[in-house]
Amino acid sequence: MGEFEVHRVRFFGLVPAGVRCLACHPRGTRLALARTDGAVEVYNFAANYFQEKVIPGHEARSVESLCWAAGDRLFGAGLGGDITEYDLAGLSAARGLDGGGGPIWSMVANSTGTQLAIGCEDGSVKIFQVVPGGIQFERNLDRRKGRVLCLSWHPSDTHIVAGSIDFFRVIDVTSGQTVQRVMVNHHVEKARRECVVWAIALLSSGTVVSADSFGRVQFWDWEQGTLAESHTVSTSAVLSLAVSQKEDSMIVGTSTGATYHLQLLPVRLGGLEKRWVRTKPFQFHSHDVRAVAHSPTALISGGLDAQLVIRPLMEKVQKKGYDAVLRKFTFPHRRLVSCARKARLLLFQFSQYLELWRLGSTEETGKDGEVLPLCRMPEHLVQLKSKGPEHIYCSCVSPCGTWLGYSTASRFQLYRVRCDGDGVSLRKV
Repeated sequence: MGEFEVHRVRFFGLVPAGVRCLACHPRGTRLALARTDGAVEVYNFAANYFQEKVIPGHEARSVESLCWAAGDRLFGAGLGGDITEYDLAGLSAARGLDGGGGPIWSMVANSTGTQLAIGCEDGSVKIFQVVPGGIQFERNLDRRKGRVLCLSWHPSDTHIVAGSIDFFRVIDVTSGQTVQRVMVNHHVEKARRECVVWAIALLSSGTVVSADSFGRVQFWDWEQGTLAESHTVSTSAVLSLAVSQKEDSMIVGTSTGATYHLQLLPVRLGGLEKRWVRTKPFQFHSHDVRAVAHSPTALISGGLDAQLVIRPLMEKVQKKGYDAVLRKFTFPHRRLVSCARKARLLLFQFSQYLELWRLGSTEETGKDGEVLPLCRMPEHLVQLKSKGPEHIYCSCVSPCGTWLGYSTASRFQLYRVRCDGDGVSLRKV
């Protein structure tokens, strides 16, 4: 092998976007992920969780919740107040509809995928019908004071549970009225601070599972409004919760970066009585775990540290192999750095601007593995900002360093680069 020089590039100041929400396909074939910059990614389970689609973000579009409906249609909603359907073939936001209740904090589809329920800032829960070509407003359910932070349908689609600050309520979908309202901190003596219900689930047995800012996972009998079980899993908030399809396993994520696995196990071997048992914590994240998902064979978590972690359920794995391996997705799958080899230029891609750098150089020689001092430091030549609210999807610089181009979801821009003694100039073509 011949001699060559390696330039260590340490001036690419990329700040990755954290994971905001996850949505597992009902058939367990794909995973949708939304990041804090509004970008949406789709991973294919059948192809070893390969990232098959990326929809770039938008400055005016935040995504607080994702869900699959009507088969393979993907919907998102956020604090902008709109419900957006994504075009997975064209990799863009296809159409949007105003929710009519201010910022949307939560959205969930029913078991058949024909209806969407959204929880709004004004305390309302609204039902939308999924129709060919879009969605249409159906009706309002009972409105109460306090933003609706989380929602869950009953598997029979007869009731919806809505979590807010200090309480949750169960709504009858047919009548649209609240049939039960439960205070989650009524049994705490002198509860001076508010208790935020961050995540909630309504099981087929009628049990409501709530995760709150006191670090508790609680199990409620909603018909009686009584507390059946309570597990304090963390000293900080529990931010996310997901239940398996068989309702015998669940995963919760906390603000300390830890995830916990809870399983419904018999009290005695061979007995009929079962209780929820918490396993040890798994510290895969360094920041808040804002999103979790439960697939048939794995526990999935996403944090504000931008990591996507997939931990297989070993009892579900038939044989040892790739499916039994813990996977961490820590780096973007897209190419964010482009090199002009002849001109010794590097183009760095950020969400709304590009940076063009000239590599440093050295005149020294040394032994194998030795770090050589630079006689000319790396130089930041130009920063090119993208116009409009759309984020940059891809970019490239030509090998000669005289052409630079980038594209968003709707337009392509090409520039001619001229480097002379006075600096760098860009001319739009």
